[in-house]
Amino acid sequence: MFKAAIISKPQKPEVARLLPQLISWLGKHQYEALLDTDSAAYVGQQGIDRTRLPEANPKLVIVLGGDGTLLSAARAFARTEIPILSVNLGSLGFLTEIPLSDLYMTLENWINGVADLDVRVMMHAQLIRDGQVLRQWDALNDVVVAKGTIARMADYTVRIDEQLVATFRADGVIVSTPTGSTAYNLAANGPIVMPSVNCMLVTPICPHLLTIRPMVMPGDSSITITVEGVPNQIVLTVDGQEAVDLILGDEVRCCRSASSVRLLRLRPNGLFNVLRSKLKWGVR
Repeated sequence: MFKAAIISKPQKPEVARLLPQLISWLGKHQYEALLDTDSAAYVGQQGIDRTRLPEANPKLVIVLGGDGTLLSAARAFARTEIPILSVNLGSLGFLTEIPLSDLYMTLENWINGVADLDVRVMMHAQLIRDGQVLRQWDALNDVVVAKGTIARMADYTVRIDEQLVATFRADGVIVSTPTGSTAYNLAANGPIVMPSVNCMLVTPICPHLLTIRPMVMPGDSSITITVEGVPNQIVLTVDGQEAVDLILGDEVRCCRSASSVRLLRLRPNGLFNVLRSKLKWGVR
């Protein structure tokens, strides 16, 4: 019997109705359902911590939620090659493209070997303090160095492949993957990039210089952000979910990760279909 991991967003009433049906469907197709703690809470079972699910080596991961739930699952399974089927139960869902109505059709295609796999590169980020790597992560969307709760700008230095780009004052700096180009990067007036493009994006957040603009760098670049001035709290955020306080002199170094995420699709991914349907491109 194969195994399928299920990761769910908490406080979603529709998940409580969906899970028993999904578990039953998987059982009829020779799949044992492994539930994370959030999923297990809906059906009154004992779940497995999300970070421990990869140890069970499931054949498939099913995500029930929005993009945030998928980002969490992607980081948990970053060092595996296990495909992720993400069902959109959120409000927008750039990454979780599959609607609930297509869930079982997509699963049927997966079992029959005709579903599409959309491979997305990830970014590896290191927090360096006093010359030592303090922490490190793999991110699917972005890494952000930005101000905390007080509305005051800080000073940052950006280097690309050890070459100085600029030192400037801003609310923060976003380093994004092509996948993350439609996340915080888009809100900060950064460019939209096709997920298949081999690049990394550097987008200043509200810079106090009219000449500083978003930059598109080669995918094998090493991008370093140094905190030069800290008038208030500065925070490093990974995929909008994990946060660490920074201090003066901290460096955040980003490069392409050796890991990638495999997203299971009913049909080939179309970025412009997503932009038309979710951002209403072309609608008058």
